[in-house]
Amino acid sequence: MKVAIISDIHDNITNLNKALVYFQGNGITKLICCGDMGSEETLAYLSKEFIGEIWAVLGNMDWDQVEYKDIKDKYKNVKLFANGGKFTIENNTILIVHEPKRYFPYLDDPEITHIFYGHTHKPWTENKKNKIILCPGNVTNQIYPPSFAIWETETNKFDLIQLNQLI
Repeated sequence: MKVAIISDIHDNITNLNKALVYFQGNGITKLICCGDMGSEETLAYLSKEFIGEIWAVLGNMDWDQVEYKDIKDKYKNVKLFANGGKFTIENNTILIVHEPKRYFPYLDDPEITHIFYGHTHKPWTENKKNKIILCPGNVTNQIYPPSFAIWETETNKFDLIQLNQLI
């Protein structure tokens, strides 16, 4: 199964649409968003336009725009976490956070196999304490070129997709 991992949309709907077209064209029906959507409107748009399950966490730029308690259960295909959350995809336990400092307390959690984060806008992957730790970059095109990651769960391999290279 392929899972899309995105972060830091910052209300850039144009780039988000490029990513969504890619996901649809590649049969991707699971999406992880590591925060900084930018507004509830962007979350609503993502929920409406992505056909499948979404796990998302609020980022530092979301807190001024949304009230977690008001939207946490509003979108049926979105499981929304306030500061971070754990969930399972195909026997892999995933932790998503926005800011990387939020995952440090979980490095010794033996259940967690993957940690996905955002905030830095820099695509990055590393292994720590038998966990794959990944930042998919950013959708918005700030600081670093826009990108997202695709996780092939059967092989546990990740591909970084540069949005500027998509048609």
